[in-house]
Amino acid sequence: MQFDPDRYRYPSRRTVTYARNGMVCTSMPLAAHAGAEILRRGGNAVDAAIAAAAALVVLEPVSNGLGSDAFAIVWMNGGLFGLNGSGVSPRALSYPALLSLCRDGRVPQDGWLPVMVPGAPSAWAELSRRFGRLPLQKTLVPAAGYAWDGYPVSVHAAKQWRAGYERFYPHRGEAAFSPWFDLFAPLGRPPEPGELFCCPEMAETLEELGETGCESYYRGPLAGKIGDFSARTGGYLTSEDLASYKAQWVSPISADYRGYQVYELPPNGHGIAVLMALNLLKDSPMPGDRNGAETYHRMIEAMKLAFCDAQAFVADPDAMDVPVSRLLSEGYARKRRELISGRALAPAPGDPYSGDTVYLCTADGEGNMVSYIQSNYMGFGSGIVVPGTGISLQNRGNNFSLDPQSPNCYAPGKKAYHTIIPGFLAKDGRPVGPFGVMGGFMQPQGHLQVLVNTVDYHMNPQESLDAPRFQWTGGRTVQLEREVPSHTALELERMGHQVEVVADNGSMGRGQIIWRMENGVLCGGAEPRCDGAVGCY
Repeated sequence: MQFDPDRYRYPSRRTVTYARNGMVCTSMPLAAHAGAEILRRGGNAVDAAIAAAAALVVLEPVSNGLGSDAFAIVWMNGGLFGLNGSGVSPRALSYPALLSLCRDGRVPQDGWLPVMVPGAPSAWAELSRRFGRLPLQKTLVPAAGYAWDGYPVSVHAAKQWRAGYERFYPHRGEAAFSPWFDLFAPLGRPPEPGELFCCPEMAETLEELGETGCESYYRGPLAGKIGDFSARTGGYLTSEDLASYKAQWVSPISADYRGYQVYELPPNGHGIAVLMALNLLKDSPMPGDRNGAETYHRMIEAMKLAFCDAQAFVADPDAMDVPVSRLLSEGYARKRRELISGRALAPAPGDPYSGDTVYLCTADGEGNMVSYIQSNYMGFGSGIVVPGTGISLQNRGNNFSLDPQSPNCYAPGKKAYHTIIPGFLAKDGRPVGPFGVMGGFMQPQGHLQVLVNTVDYHMNPQESLDAPRFQWTGGRTVQLEREVPSHTALELERMGHQVEVVADNGSMGRGQIIWRMENGVLCGGAEPRCDGAVGCY
């Protein structure tokens, strides 16, 4: 990867970071330190990724937890591997029963109904077993240390913590939600920035996961505690659901973009939307002005069409056929490309047959690299915490449709449409590196923008992350960060877009990037919209 500072330069909020022997990029400095420490202890990029992911469970519980889902793309020993750590819905909850419990025609955000089998612990175990160099027990030591000893809560985490507290406050007297308040608001309020927070329950669970290779979570004492609490408080998740689960190794899917190979994981995630959007853009060069209205317009229109297709066709591939090859075909791209004009489009899906997450990436001195993402979904997830364990459960079931005609319609034992997606870039069969931008339905849009920044405008990782972003939110409405020039926003309005300028850019995603340069040096960037940090070895 080479950067061309004369082609485009956005005034970065921080400088890019270089290292030779290893790098860890995360949304929290202490998590980056945990991953780098594992590299120093002899671990590889996979060990570092697990260590950082486990640390983020403790350090950023507002975004992920011990009840999260996770996905990874791993470059190891010259090969590329994908891991799907998304869970399935409870087998005891039928579609008619769920439908009768959903008053507004949607799966709720809070409580037991959106809870599915968590996949992250199984993903840690699979990554460690197949590619790790250190025992999982050692890899989880830094995270357990933060949980035992405590850490100062960051400004960004404190803000999200308060939002979670206010969200769950109406449920404070309910038996299913009381453990959340016991764990995350022990003083009767959320912690303030700089206040120390410790969690012995998480520490004990992390140590148990390390000692048992995460078996306790799915087929041991921890599984029993999860199942028992579910049964006592009106849940549907059982220890049998946990016992039958295992994270799945999958083959990444890809698209070529101007000589680079962009990799995403296949459905049930919506990484395919990134590849479809790139297919729509690659037929002609991007405009010379990165911050011009035409540049934004082309990216927005391509993303709209790709997103509509993803939401229409992405589902659990074990439950139905997802037309991946047809959606990524050049013939289909050509038909969809014809819809893009000089005016904003109100998109609809085509016919291929005719918020909160943590992202991190790691690299070691041997050439191995990991793109990893982990999430409880909406803030703290469901608000369900298993007493005495520190396990906060995700609410991924909220993404199911209740429309029986939808490929993503709820069914027992099924994976939901998933928003979290890791990305990976290669060129001529050689790895360039991992990248990702977390943030619910912002994620494919963030992927597209950092890739265009990198490939078309030759930005280094930090410049690419610092550059202003857009987010299409539906119809002709698009949000722009306030750093986008005002003349660009006005021109987009003249092109038919309904523009909203966003002052609080927390909704624009948080990303990390590591590129390996031609001389083997690692070049990394961390998200400026949060407490992003780069740890080096």
